[in-house]
Amino acid sequence: MASTQTVIRTQGVVKELPLGNTTVHALRGVDMEIFAGEIVGIIGPSGSGKSTLLGLIGGLDTPTRGTIEIDGVDISHMNEDRLTEIRNEKIGFIFQFFNLIPTLTALENVALPIQFARKPQFNPDKRAKELLTMLGLGDRLRHRPSELSGGQQQRVAIARALANNPPLLLADEPTGNLDTESGAMVMQALRDIREKSGTTVVIVTHDAAIAQQTDRVLTLVDGTLVHGVVPVVQ
Repeated sequence: MASTQTVIRTQGVVKELPLGNTTVHALRGVDMEIFAGEIVGIIGPSGSGKSTLLGLIGGLDTPTRGTIEIDGVDISHMNEDRLTEIRNEKIGFIFQFFNLIPTLTALENVALPIQFARKPQFNPDKRAKELLTMLGLGDRLRHRPSELSGGQQQRVAIARALANNPPLLLADEPTGNLDTESGAMVMQALRDIREKSGTTVVIVTHDAAIAQQTDRVLTLVDGTLVHGVVPVVQ
C-alpha cells in the first residue's frame, strides 16, 4: 500500500531541553523518511526520545536544530497559527489515555473536531456515525466514555483522529492502556484504515508485539536513530 511519496522527512533534528544547570539531549540529529500509506513503528527504551520525536513531527513542539517536512512543507519553525492549520488539515493524534470528553457521547466526541474545523468538509454527525460504524461501534453512538470498555474508547479516539480525513495519523502508545485482545482490535482497526484510505500511520510503542505488526520499525536509543530502516516479517 505504501508509495514512494514522502509524507514525513526529518533532517538533522536535534532537541535539547534545559534541566537546571544542565541540558538534556532528547534527540541528537535524526534523519528519516516515511512514505505515504506506510504503518511505521518507532521503538526504543524509556527516555530514548520516541514521544519527543512524535511531538515534533506533529507540530506540537519545535526542534532546537534541523528541519521537519510534512508533505514537503517545512514546519520546523512555523508560527502557531500556521501550525494549527497544518495539524487540523493533515494530522490526527491518538494518545494512550484516550483524552475523550467524559460528558459527551461517542458520536459527539467524534463530531467535535469537524465542528471546530475552519472549512468543514463533512456533516459532523454523519461523518462521526460513518467512522464509528466502520470501527465496529455503530451500536455505541450514544454511549459516554464511562459506558465503554478501554478498547472501545480507543476506537472512539481513532475515529475522532480521523474526523477531518487527515492523511497522517500519529499514535503515542495507542495500546499501552489496553489488554492484549483490545490492543489487537485497535491494531486491526489501524490496518483497516490504511487499507481503505491510504492513511500513513506512525506508532510509538514499547511493545515489540505491536511493532511486529507494522511495515517498518525505526529504533531510537539515546536520541539517535540506530536502525534507520528495519523490515519486519509479516
